[in-house]
Amino acid sequence: MNDLPSRIGLLIRKSRVEKKITQEKLALLCNIDRSYLGRIERGEVNITVVKLYEIAAVLKVQPRELLPDI
Repeated sequence: MNDLPSRIGLLIRKSRVEKKITQEKLALLCNIDRSYLGRIERGEVNITVVKLYEIAAVLKVQPRELLPDI
């Protein structure tokens, strides 16, 4: 479970890249700093459930798609 933030970050990045959205654009749409989004994608921070839902909404995916299988 220690690598959970990294696994979530990778899924966020994968979804963002698949949708051809830049980190800067996603951060702007989520109302967060681009450097913070980078830290999320690298698994350096634990994001809140609220922030996960906001990112999922902008990416137009279900929040569960950004959560790794256990």
